[in-house]
Amino acid sequence: MRRDAHGSALSGRHVLVTAGPTREPLDPARFLSNASTGKAGFAIAAACVEAGARVTLVHGPVSLTPPLGVDTVGVTTALEMQAAVAACLQSAPPDAVVMSAAVADFRPAEVSTHKVKKADAAHTLTLVRNPDILAGLGAARGDAARPILVGFAAESGHPVEYARDKLRSKRVDLVVANDITAEGAGFGSDTNHVWFVEASGVTELSMRSKRAVADALVEWLARRLEGAP
Repeated sequence: MRRDAHGSALSGRHVLVTAGPTREPLDPARFLSNASTGKAGFAIAAACVEAGARVTLVHGPVSLTPPLGVDTVGVTTALEMQAAVAACLQSAPPDAVVMSAAVADFRPAEVSTHKVKKADAAHTLTLVRNPDILAGLGAARGDAARPILVGFAAESGHPVEYARDKLRSKRVDLVVANDITAEGAGFGSDTNHVWFVEASGVTELSMRSKRAVADALVEWLARRLEGAP
């Protein structure tokens, strides 16, 4: 589905999208990260801007070209992503936040200023938990209708079950769930098989392109925003 299909469904709306991985440095040469490529988030940003929205895309390290018409903010770490999202909410509060980024759950407690050598003494890596950006947004919003909050659950089995837990614990409106171990539905693929999990029920979207998933999310956002003051 392209702009001629969903027209100006999000005209006048501001959508904040996060995409890609974060990198948590160990030393000047190494980091902790994950296999996210940002393809899903960039597809969502493109679909939203083509639906008439103003789009801010906060992304981690990726090799993708940002969609035309999208305001981009590049970050590296989870703390930088948290700060960029907070700055956006303060300067231009969005109508919806789509947190598709695969934010690292942990970061090293200490970062070496030099590259750690194999010849160095035995090295113990201590990790500390990164902030849960989406849960923080849900807690800050409370019972307000906006911004609409969308999270993602990229799981390795039982994605709907985990998504239901995230829906409740993070106090969000929708969780898009997928099984990263399924063929054609993992990180880096151009397709996905997802479930839209919300309080009112679960909608399965069979295998399709990530852009088609993004178009379905635009339709969901447009319907939800019509009822949000």
